[in-house]
Amino acid sequence: MRILRSARTVTALLAGGALVLAGCAGDGPRPIPAATVPCDIISNGTPVPPTPTAPPSPMAERELAINPELAIGYRKNMTAVHTKRYSVVTANPLATQAACRVLRDGGTAADALVTAQAMLGLVEPQSSGIGGGGFLLYYDAATATVEATDGREVAPAAATEDYLRWVSDADRTEPRPDVRASGRSIGVPGIVRLLADVHAKHGAMPWRDLFAPAVKLADDGFDVSPRLAAAIADAAEQLRLDPDAAAYFLDENGEPKPAGTRLTNPAYAKTLTAIASDGPDAFYTGPIAENIVAEVADATDGRTPGLMTTEDLARYTAKQREPLCTPYRGRQVCGMPPPSSGGLAVAATLAMLERFPMGDHRPTDIDRNGGRPTVAGVHLITEAERLAYADRDRYVADTDFVPLPGDGPRTLLDPGYLAARAAMISADHTVGTAPPGEFDAPAGAPVPVPEHGTSHISIVDAHGNAAALTTSIESSFGSFRMVDGFMLNNQLTDFAAEPVDEDGTPVANRVQPGKRPRSTMAPTMVFDPAPAGPPGARGQLFAVLGSPGGAAIIQFVVRTLVGVLDWGLDPQQAVSLVAFGAENSPTTRIGGEHPGIDTADDGAHDPLVQGLRALGHHVDLADQSSGLAVLVRDRDGWAGGADPRREGLVAGDTR
Repeated sequence: MRILRSARTVTALLAGGALVLAGCAGDGPRPIPAATVPCDIISNGTPVPPTPTAPPSPMAERELAINPELAIGYRKNMTAVHTKRYSVVTANPLATQAACRVLRDGGTAADALVTAQAMLGLVEPQSSGIGGGGFLLYYDAATATVEATDGREVAPAAATEDYLRWVSDADRTEPRPDVRASGRSIGVPGIVRLLADVHAKHGAMPWRDLFAPAVKLADDGFDVSPRLAAAIADAAEQLRLDPDAAAYFLDENGEPKPAGTRLTNPAYAKTLTAIASDGPDAFYTGPIAENIVAEVADATDGRTPGLMTTEDLARYTAKQREPLCTPYRGRQVCGMPPPSSGGLAVAATLAMLERFPMGDHRPTDIDRNGGRPTVAGVHLITEAERLAYADRDRYVADTDFVPLPGDGPRTLLDPGYLAARAAMISADHTVGTAPPGEFDAPAGAPVPVPEHGTSHISIVDAHGNAAALTTSIESSFGSFRMVDGFMLNNQLTDFAAEPVDEDGTPVANRVQPGKRPRSTMAPTMVFDPAPAGPPGARGQLFAVLGSPGGAAIIQFVVRTLVGVLDWGLDPQQAVSLVAFGAENSPTTRIGGEHPGIDTADDGAHDPLVQGLRALGHHVDLADQSSGLAVLVRDRDGWAGGADPRREGLVAGDTR
């Protein structure tokens, strides 16, 4: 059941496939030509037209209602891009090229990260930007250390537990026009402070110079990409409510600007120039901060204002966290700790899967699109995910406010505990909805609005450093509010709106002043075993990866890790593989956008779908919104994969 929102969306995407992938023809695979100049944008893959079949399922309809950036379309037969010393993957070719040129000129992964994010905020504003936040893993080759930086947004100091429930104690109606588009959804942005901190520690090029590509493009103009055009078309009604957003994304008749429209953003250029000249304080204090606060407080047309102040912005800090590193198949997998639940859930899922011979369940008919997943392989992975999500939903929140059970992550990842959880997996039927483990800790609650205004950047530089940044404004176009050329996030909707559960127990992920909402973002790094040293000692960097996709990020990352580590797929095959996974419900998602899945008659003729349904899975075939960016070390350098469901590409000193 492929989901098509409008003829305009489909036309834009198909036109964009021809535009971005000029020179690709036919259905057969063809080799990627060697770049004549490092950082060339190289065409990769053949666009596959989306084909409507059955109407969307109820779950897919709910996704559409809250998330206008579901992936539509697929690039068939993409090939891994091989580089020698440095490589970068982002969700947009212009951002990839700009960051690659920083690496080419001797910059570090930290330098390239700043350039990539500044550019993505311009060319992919629906997904990330300086009005949002993110989580970063950074590998410093000189010290062989992994650092985890938390640039997540925070709730204003004036926020109460009822901040998202009602306007005030005297007016117990929901914020208007709804929670997301009100000022209540907007958290204090964190990405600028995160970038400044990592650059101060690991950058080699001048901070000011790193913004020049985005400033120049904002002034000179760029063509609206097919993906951006589709997102604008789907969010046009909401964008009309904000004068700045409407003036930028819509034409003089209030209609969405189509693909190929030339956009300039002098306001964004001015903002970046201020940050480039005066550092992060130009964003967190002074006129930009005052403009952010004024936009959050705007009550025009009855919109409920937020309570953010300039003091909230001035006090914001990015936090250094202890990375969460656990073993899998002899390697070490490192991820983000809370307030992201991604690292914990990925680690728990892998620990359960390690008790099964996953190599025996390798996809069949492996080709450039990843082959055909086996029923047993998908079943085992989704069952382990259900168990991991059960604990994630119940226990994980901002640990500065709500501790994890027992001894923190070690309790939830205890080998004995996870062995008992894995024993709940049956080869013959799905558990459906898994119970959480029993610990004496506050209850959590599922978050109603998943992150889909999200992007991921993976970088390896010529010095051996690496960065994995998952960056987000939450939903597509965030809160739909634009200020000084950038979109403001709606990350506070990641909090549970209800502060207590049905039993009156405080919910772990409730709103509290200064608290960071739980996330699913899962930037990840993988290391080889150390050639010598104690068990668990870290060896050479092996892989850098991550993805957008809301609550399904965990699923996208797990599937890719298993694809590379258990099934021997190259990074592009692992990324291109059929998207599949499950949260803690009877529904199992199988990405209907993949050309290898037969979605006719709701999958009635597809052997994978029917095999899963025979085990009790409720299979949903909605298109999946992954945006994986993966780099894997090979014998001669690096191999990279970009998600065929988005516009991203890999670039570097191509060999």
